[in-house]
Amino acid sequence: MSPEASGRAAAGPARPGSDSWAERLLPGAWALTGLFFGLTLAKWGNPAILDHLNTPPEDFWQFVYFAWPLRWGYALLGLTVAVGLACWRWPGGVPIWLTGLPAGWFLWQCLAAAGTVDGALTGLTLPYLLAGTVCYYHGLMLARHPRGATWLWAGWLAGFLFMLAIGLQQHFGGLEATRQQILSRPDWQTLPPEFIERVNKLRVFATLMYPNSLAEALVLLLPAMTVAVWRLSGFLTRPTRLLLAGLVLAGGLGCLYWSKSKGGWLVALVLAGMVFWRMPMNRRWRLGIGVAVVAGGLAVFAVRFADYFRRGATSVGARFDYWRAACQVVADHPVLGSGPGTFQREYARRKPPEAEMTRLVHNDYLQQASDSGLPGAVLYAALVWGSLAWLARRCWREPMRFAVWLGLAGWALQSFIEFGLYIPPIGWGAFYLLGWLTREAAGDSTGFSAPHFQQAGRSA
Repeated sequence: MSPEASGRAAAGPARPGSDSWAERLLPGAWALTGLFFGLTLAKWGNPAILDHLNTPPEDFWQFVYFAWPLRWGYALLGLTVAVGLACWRWPGGVPIWLTGLPAGWFLWQCLAAAGTVDGALTGLTLPYLLAGTVCYYHGLMLARHPRGATWLWAGWLAGFLFMLAIGLQQHFGGLEATRQQILSRPDWQTLPPEFIERVNKLRVFATLMYPNSLAEALVLLLPAMTVAVWRLSGFLTRPTRLLLAGLVLAGGLGCLYWSKSKGGWLVALVLAGMVFWRMPMNRRWRLGIGVAVVAGGLAVFAVRFADYFRRGATSVGARFDYWRAACQVVADHPVLGSGPGTFQREYARRKPPEAEMTRLVHNDYLQQASDSGLPGAVLYAALVWGSLAWLARRCWREPMRFAVWLGLAGWALQSFIEFGLYIPPIGWGAFYLLGWLTREAAGDSTGFSAPHFQQAGRSA
């Protein structure tokens, strides 16, 4: 049977006029997807449970520079999926267990929500997790297009560059100006001590609420965005393309460094070791250069954060308090947890009197166990690490696939110490990339019945 006939058989019987209609919608679906994820970086950098802090902008400059309410994100995602739904095609070559895990995980969140200890917090969290699940299936099932990747990465890259620009502006004067403005107030000494301490640290956070969240977003996206710049600038000369890609990489690494994220720095070193191991050179050279890079990075890390460790590594101790409380919640509610998004209620009852308050566990896997019980945590870990394991060998040689896999691996590692799942540009972006990469790695060419789209699917 010819490839065209195989593709038609996999897609099912053709419906008169349906494929031509979907063909016209497909470019818009890819473009809207890129626009949506670009805007998540620029406008929805707060945790979902803090959405009450985001009020609609009142003028043009607030519209440009301030965060937007999360309901606007739901609306744009709904529009993106509505346009692309006619273009969804079930992918071939993907194990059924892999395609079913996100749905099974979300259904368990719904079961856990039935016994929540705080209906308001769960009411904020459950729609957010549903949106993440939808992002996964949108990435998995949106049919290929010969220029789909161009539209996707162009929109996403625009938001990424906006985030970098804000981060660089903060480092080169913006944060210091804000600090001076606050300290010039006659009543500055009445402000909370922890707020003054945060201001004095001058940690870059760009368009996200927390510096550590910026670091996690960079770990997830910087490898893919560097490759995207190289590919999108294909009409330029090779030196110019190298310069542009190098500038994006340098800007991202600079913002990672100035975020002062310890976890982000260590995960980035692990990813750098993977990059050098992949390079086409003598194994001994690869090992030597990789060891030198990691050793140099650790030396810089030790110097950079020496004062932090001399002061007792307070954030590490605080995380152990969060994790201990989460384990206690799991022991008390092992099957359904306390309800999605409700860890802060349980932690307030269990934390030591001198410990600082938190809303999230700072460990996505323990957060799942605390919020939705051990089954929820197992389903989530199986989705993340099962996908990465299945994808590993299938993505090693193609540059963009490897870059996306590398970022996802870094995100999965950093999830042991952060809460990126609950930050829209990180959680939604990671879920979409898991779905998109799964379809890409499967080598699926299922798409529209029109022959030229079958050909485009093989070449995309």
